[in-house]
Amino acid sequence: MNVEMNEQIRVKPTGYLVFKRIADVILTILASPFIIILVAIFAVAVKVDSKGPAFYTQMRIGKDQKEFKIYKLRSMRTDAENETGSVWAEKDDPRVTKVGRFIRKVRIDELPQFFNVLIGDMSIIGPRPERADLTWQFEREIPGFANRLLIRPGITGWAQVNGGYDISPAEKLAYDTVYINNMSLKQDMVIVGKTIGVIFTGHGAR
Repeated sequence: MNVEMNEQIRVKPTGYLVFKRIADVILTILASPFIIILVAIFAVAVKVDSKGPAFYTQMRIGKDQKEFKIYKLRSMRTDAENETGSVWAEKDDPRVTKVGRFIRKVRIDELPQFFNVLIGDMSIIGPRPERADLTWQFEREIPGFANRLLIRPGITGWAQVNGGYDISPAEKLAYDTVYINNMSLKQDMVIVGKTIGVIFTGHGAR
């Protein structure tokens, strides 16, 4: 799938979204024991590495502009945005801790978000959710950015496996538009495969 910067989003009311939701719940339940063990191990590592809580919560905006609390293992210093406020994540971000750099590289910091999947805030695959203030800022600068809110946001997605986390908002919108317009089991399987590759190579790490 090629990325066209001016491609329009066309959400089709198909049964695939229902199938996707059922698959999300089943896969999350099956993977829960493995996820819980990994999260517990790295929660201890986060606490040992730096002062502050092991987990980090933040309000994000999702499907139909619904705000929800996202859960992550903390990878930054607790004072990371005290002076700057909401900012776009950067590659080699100096605010990231030593353990945080590793868990970001292999995406372990995102594992607590399977709880968000279970309760319906997120999907395993979809556009990454942003903070509301950044979303509306980007919508003013890039008309159509908020169209990403037409489906549930995801833990991983087409933008993450192709561009990583340090791509521009416009590039992210382009990739997410391609995903929304071409949602299918085949496409999601491709993303799962690419995500596994990202975990082992660290490509796109922030």
